[in-house]
Amino acid sequence: MRTLTRTTRLALTATSLLAALTLVSCAAVITDDERAASTDTGSDTASDSDTAAAAAVPEFDLTTGSLDGRPHIDPIPAAVAALEESGFQPIQAGKLTVALGGAGTPPTSFFAEDDAQTIIGSDPDLSSLIAEGLGLEYTPENVAWADWPLGIESGKYDLALTNIGVTEERKELFDFATYRDAVMGFLVADGSEITEISKPEDISGLKVIVGSGTNQEKFLLDWIAQNEKAGIAPGEAVYYEDNAAGLLALGSGRADVSIQPYSLAKFQEQTLGETRVVGKFNSAFPVTGQVGAATARGSGLAEPVAVVVNELIETGVYDEVLTRWGQGDEAITESLVNPAGLPKP
Repeated sequence: MRTLTRTTRLALTATSLLAALTLVSCAAVITDDERAASTDTGSDTASDSDTAAAAAVPEFDLTTGSLDGRPHIDPIPAAVAALEESGFQPIQAGKLTVALGGAGTPPTSFFAEDDAQTIIGSDPDLSSLIAEGLGLEYTPENVAWADWPLGIESGKYDLALTNIGVTEERKELFDFATYRDAVMGFLVADGSEITEISKPEDISGLKVIVGSGTNQEKFLLDWIAQNEKAGIAPGEAVYYEDNAAGLLALGSGRADVSIQPYSLAKFQEQTLGETRVVGKFNSAFPVTGQVGAATARGSGLAEPVAVVVNELIETGVYDEVLTRWGQGDEAITESLVNPAGLPKP
């Protein structure tokens, strides 16, 4: 198995940022030798604190080898029965065709480092489990973010799991079964003096990178307005056409903070060690929004999918998936069908 080098990881992260910010364990990536090197202080033995820090680094397999650790389940009788009662007919008989973001965001959904065709991550793991729980064959399809809505509406795909936040506008065309919290993170350079961002005054006087036209931009602009009203330095939203350049701006001090999908921000923190997550917020503010598996409105598929996800939650398989991809902080306690989502503009 090929070990992911630091250069490869940086390229992967920059590419993923470009995709992520325009919207929204088996073998280790970090080997024992790399761990030892990272704790070498020039003496014969590393300090206890260095050893503890190395041990705390999570292990991610970004290759097709990660498929060996993907959990599997047998068909869930209640879900199979719900699917039959719904009248839903898969696009391909006996199969569940799922739209995924192969060029998307680690650790949620991305191409394996050793194979530009195999999609791995938490979304593919959950998609596979959903198909198995429904008694169907898992059939993944790589789909660009902009293309999943038309693909679902036109009947090209049965289901889409590509980090889709539930919104009131989307619910007019799609049904959702939720499977993760919709969370954004505040990211700073590792050497930054900023330790926490949890309220508007924490961004006073700071330059904050954010995606234009996103809900997180609305969230940030609301905080800036609150600071202006309070008579303090409001903070500034800054934008980069090339989001990889935004990451470089953060590292060089030309920007102070970046808002990114929380799971991506944590993944970058844990694998590169050049940035830190100092806060998070729900991306559907002012409601507590969730990420959902999307299907065509009225298709009948959302309810059976929710049955599967809730069984995964109850049995602990759901936690197994999120833990293996470092997303435990985004876990939900119940899959909901069409809950309240981001209000219409």
